Amino acid sequence: MEDLLWAGADAQARALRDGHVTAPDLLEAVLRRAEALNPTLNAFRVLYVEAARAAAADAQRRLDAGERTPLLGVPVAVKDDTDVAGDVTTRGARPQFPPAEKDSAVVARLREAGAVIVGRTLTPELCLWSFTETLTYGATRNPWNPDYTTGGSSGGSAGAVAGGIVGAATGSDGGGSIRIPATASGVFGIKTTRGLVDQSPSTGGWNGLSVIGPLGRTVADAATLLDVIADGGGYRTAVDTDPGSLRIALSWRTPMGRPPMNPRWRRAVVDTADRLRDLGHKVTEADPKLGSAPSPLFLVRYLHAVSREVADLPHPEWLESRTRKIAFFGRRVPDSALAWADRGEERLQRVMADFFADHDVILQPSWTRRPTRVGAFHGRGLSATYGGVSIRIPYFPTWNVLGNPVAALPVGRDEVGVPIGVQLIGPHQSERLLLSLSGQYERAHPWADRRPEL
Repeated sequence: MEDLLWAGADAQARALRDGHVTAPDLLEAVLRRAEALNPTLNAFRVLYVEAARAAAADAQRRLDAGERTPLLGVPVAVKDDTDVAGDVTTRGARPQFPPAEKDSAVVARLREAGAVIVGRTLTPELCLWSFTETLTYGATRNPWNPDYTTGGSSGGSAGAVAGGIVGAATGSDGGGSIRIPATASGVFGIKTTRGLVDQSPSTGGWNGLSVIGPLGRTVADAATLLDVIADGGGYRTAVDTDPGSLRIALSWRTPMGRPPMNPRWRRAVVDTADRLRDLGHKVTEADPKLGSAPSPLFLVRYLHAVSREVADLPHPEWLESRTRKIAFFGRRVPDSALAWADRGEERLQRVMADFFADHDVILQPSWTRRPTRVGAFHGRGLSATYGGVSIRIPYFPTWNVLGNPVAALPVGRDEVGVPIGVQLIGPHQSERLLLSLSGQYERAHPWADRRPEL
């Protein structure tokens, strides 16, 4: 059973379909592992022990009756920014609203497919940071080196997958929040195209910045979950499809120029480019001519969205001071600025259309250096926190402004064991292409057979 826990959601679904394990037995193994590791990793805010047992029993009845769906009987985790009926949605903050009356669209799809929802995973307060640590719930620790963060804001989901507790989990990404923890934790994640996954009852998604997507131990795990929660289908099939010979642009520039990078992390990107060449792809250095424009467009949408979210809370005074400071600045952003941001995005979309006419995929770094240590920003104010994290993650927000799909690919680990990753960016609605390319890379350079020493 230990090997099956580490095998990931896709392999678990196959074992359930083939009758090699029952859904209740698999769940009990997951719950034992969660209860053993969560005191150390702090990936989950809550485990739904009894509800999960009932769901596993129902899934087994469906399996015994011959029903087959991609995640039938598979334990999954849900990020604590997505409504689950009967539970509060905290978004990493002290609860201020009653339990949700109904499931979000994503959770409803998971239940319909027979997935067993194990619990809710932790986030930083209001999903604002690239580390998952709050005064309310404490710090989520990286399974590869517990002195370091799993990243954020989907840090609990990434930690639960990297720790072998669940094979797949949901995340959301408004400025890197799937890709940041995926690459920090050595798992695969994909930021989906804007609008691909239904986010209701949430509306707006940080003024168009935020989307929902999957994290998994393998590319197939994430694709299997995506087949359930996203429109279109065919994502799992794409993983095993040859992508052909692609034109890949290796891009080093961000809206703030070419940032300084840790040499080991830079080397990992160069090595990945060489590995992609060995797989038959043409990789050349090229940067989209976006200039500095994505940064102000991101900030306008981000600040405005946070200020509105905080204004809707019954007790904003319960929030951490740096969260309230972001809302303070956001209140200075007029509604009319959103129209300006939309016009700016339209111009950048034309630039990217021209760029993708000559290139199929973009390869970029993820973090510029090792993720932060747990506690590095404990009690720090907005300026210190923002300055400390922004220098590490400048490659992420551009693609939230533009709405492109992005795969976060593990490619190595540094000298203290913390994973290193890269990003693969495609045109809108190119998830299948990114999954195909990522699957090809994973077959040549597998990562999921390595396990952290827990």
